[in-house]
Amino acid sequence: MFEKYFSERIKNTPSSFIREILKVTQNSEIISFAGGLPNPISFPQEALKVSMNRIADKYGAKIYQYSTTMGLDSLRQYIVDRYKRIWGMNITIDNVIITTGSQQALDLLGKIFINEGDNVMVEKPSYLGLLQSFCMFRANFVQTKLNDDGLDLEDLKNTLKTYKPKAAYLIPNFQNPTGLTYTQENRKKVFDLIKDEDMILIQDDPYGELRFEDGERIPYIGMNESEKNVYLGSFSKIVTPGMRLGYIIANKEIIKMAETAKQASDLHSNIFGQYLISDYLYNNDLDAHIAKIKKLYKSQAAAMVKSMEDNFPKEIKFTHPKGGMFTWVTLKEGSDVLKLFDKAIAKKVAFVPGHPFYVKPDKVNTLRLNYTNADEKTIETGIKRLAEALGEI
Repeated sequence: MFEKYFSERIKNTPSSFIREILKVTQNSEIISFAGGLPNPISFPQEALKVSMNRIADKYGAKIYQYSTTMGLDSLRQYIVDRYKRIWGMNITIDNVIITTGSQQALDLLGKIFINEGDNVMVEKPSYLGLLQSFCMFRANFVQTKLNDDGLDLEDLKNTLKTYKPKAAYLIPNFQNPTGLTYTQENRKKVFDLIKDEDMILIQDDPYGELRFEDGERIPYIGMNESEKNVYLGSFSKIVTPGMRLGYIIANKEIIKMAETAKQASDLHSNIFGQYLISDYLYNNDLDAHIAKIKKLYKSQAAAMVKSMEDNFPKEIKFTHPKGGMFTWVTLKEGSDVLKLFDKAIAKKVAFVPGHPFYVKPDKVNTLRLNYTNADEKTIETGIKRLAEALGEI
């Protein structure tokens, strides 16, 4: 009835694949490896309760009132100080805007950068939330293959030469969906190839703090070397996702345009949440808290990998995560992952088929598993169920 009234952009934007799958997993009997959910036991609930009371006493009506679009100054300054300390990033508070989660950050960047038909380079596979968001702006996606060490350099050269993308979207740390991380050498070679291109480079990093294997943080691609770099961060994976607080770090001119786009979207992000998270960050040891999360996720990832090694057919391949929240499974050539999904649901275990992570999915034999939202015993049970499903396709 209403088809003629809907815009072309919304009619051509797919619904969230994962949100649809999560409807299926509402059954409490289903073990779900589908969502990218942090483990609730990692939320600092008692410390946040203390901060709630403190901000109510200290700021009164301010925490319930309208606020500025750019975000709370104290929270933005915390981000600046942390990125300077950890990365040596050369930024000021004017390079930071607070967003309603990383997903709004993607929406704002789409609004300020993407015209219909613009070429946007993404990894193959890529984060489905970005594909859905930029699809709204009618972007033309071009995918560059991922290897174990990062972007495939020959494929990158071909992409740059053939498509001259206006923007690129990359997840260098514990990539979603594969869990892979670009090596320092790969990052340097990627930057050498793109530094002279007329292109915005967006680096999304929701998982970078969650490295649980030995090793140092690896600097971002071209950090402090290009004004065309845009960085996305989030408090969802290291504090709590329910507050929906993320941020963009970029050149002041880009931030100003993001502010204008945000004013037209929601005026400002949840100010109560900003006061709460800011108070928590300034009154607690975030690094100590993150260390606890990493210890938890390391044991959960190890449990999933061991269970897959023990139960999956030997021809099944999967990534061995060193951080983040996901592992990426590749079935034998010609396997139908959607058939496997149906078999798995019948056995009360769920995952995300690989289809929504590709621009043009065709004969997909991959799937994503999340290990952070289940205990080790549940992981073992779920993987055994999945192994049984694998034996039936």
